[in-house]
Amino acid sequence: MKVKLHVWRQKDKSTPGHLVDYDVDGIEPDMSFLEMLDILNESLILKGEDPVAFEYDCREGICGCCSLTVNGIPHGHQKGTTICQLFMRKFSDGEDITIEPFRAKSFPVIRDLIVDRSAFDRIIQAGGFITVGTGMAQDANSILIPKKIADLAMDAAQCIGCGACVAACPNSSAMLFLSAKSSQLNLLPQGKPEKLKRARAMIAQMEKEGFGSCSNHYECEAVCPKEISVQFIAKFNRDYLAASIKEGA
Repeated sequence: MKVKLHVWRQKDKSTPGHLVDYDVDGIEPDMSFLEMLDILNESLILKGEDPVAFEYDCREGICGCCSLTVNGIPHGHQKGTTICQLFMRKFSDGEDITIEPFRAKSFPVIRDLIVDRSAFDRIIQAGGFITVGTGMAQDANSILIPKKIADLAMDAAQCIGCGACVAACPNSSAMLFLSAKSSQLNLLPQGKPEKLKRARAMIAQMEKEGFGSCSNHYECEAVCPKEISVQFIAKFNRDYLAASIKEGA
């Protein structure tokens, strides 16, 4: 296979970026998208040029590092897939492919295709935890949790914090991420005591980081590699409303 790439190149966050064209040949259909970028970088290094900077870790679709926008879609056109698990057989021979970093004010570009997503870490620090006393762990059977609730909490916990939801949202909202990370705690007995406090703290941090508000476009759910449902946003909104009423009482 051969493809023509239009890759975003940017030296650092203070330097304007632009798209650069590259022709990449010798691609096997079973290669992953990141392996194709490896081939591009090998050719650039042999020419004495700077390789394209992009982020990755596990290459197994579970860490969320490989945050790229391909042809205008975060993580590419294959539903429920991270970019590292998108294979070149999903593209046509000779196809033009545009590769850009995630676009959001709260995700400033570090270099080329790498963005700073530490804003997510600060949202988690604000409320994505539970406070427990020290001592021996409780027996698993001492707190009975209905299977439906346990399954729903696990669905929320699948969020890998990649940021695709933010990149796809026209408002750059982090509500899908925030609601999933809070729901995985709020649904379980261990997380309920701090549920309302958590809701206010995480929203306050999200707004401080410059993320926008949710206006129900549902683009976040469409591009989420773990297919997190927007129902968690509705649930979080109820928690936040309850917290606001209690605070004002």
